[in-house]
Amino acid sequence: MGLIQQHLDYATKGVGSQPRALGEAHLAVSQRGKSSAIRDLRQSGALKLIFPRRYDSPAKEAVLINTAGGITGGDRFFLTADVGAGADLRMTTQAAERVYRALDGAGQVSTRITVGSGARLHWLPQETILFDGAVLRRRLDISLAKDAELLLVEPIVFGRQAMGEDLTQFLLDDRIVVRRDNVPIYLDGMRLTRGADLKRPALAGGAGAAAQIVFVAPRAEAQLDAVRAHLTQQGGASLMRDDMLVVRLLAKDSFALRQSLLPILDLLTDDQMPTSWRL
Repeated sequence: MGLIQQHLDYATKGVGSQPRALGEAHLAVSQRGKSSAIRDLRQSGALKLIFPRRYDSPAKEAVLINTAGGITGGDRFFLTADVGAGADLRMTTQAAERVYRALDGAGQVSTRITVGSGARLHWLPQETILFDGAVLRRRLDISLAKDAELLLVEPIVFGRQAMGEDLTQFLLDDRIVVRRDNVPIYLDGMRLTRGADLKRPALAGGAGAAAQIVFVAPRAEAQLDAVRAHLTQQGGASLMRDDMLVVRLLAKDSFALRQSLLPILDLLTDDQMPTSWRL
């Protein structure tokens, strides 16, 4: 079903229906000489991509923009990307994504990315901030060729502590799947329902922010000690495979999270983090 038809379906629900943000984008990149270039680009609705020029890297950098200004109940965003053989794609967001109180249904975000032979993907979105009353269903599915490389980060912030917000009534249903040659090598699921007590040690232990990093590359094992040097007592790093490093972080708030997160990402990207992370 296309976005135009989805808009029409919403319009026929009656005057009482609230308007909803819909966005869809597809990006394909290919290796072109020593650099990576756009092979295909389609975008519609509230999801847009821009491509900053960087002369210090052969990678193609794509910045996702939600022109709706956030996500609320009933919003739907779909992103697909294809990184061709030998290509290098770095995807990030313009700013932190805000998930507002939902009055009707869940906000949905679905991302599917394939990474071809000898290609590399850096999936580096900035923080997702959950407001009290938020309802978010999110799916990330990445399929790697046997010799493809991946750096993935997903930071999340539980409420706006600076405003004294206590996140108690919300729902987060989050799933991440990473496959290699169609075989799952990393599965992560988090489902926090209304009334979840983030102060419980088994959940967040009172932390206001969290992040996970997945690094799939031949040099993963060699980075383990250097990554651990940047961790606080609320972080951990482990080798799941010889070429797969997984990091988990908890922090008091988003500022403290970035203090640990950014040095690790700088290390794993060879100091090639997207500029939007520094703004």
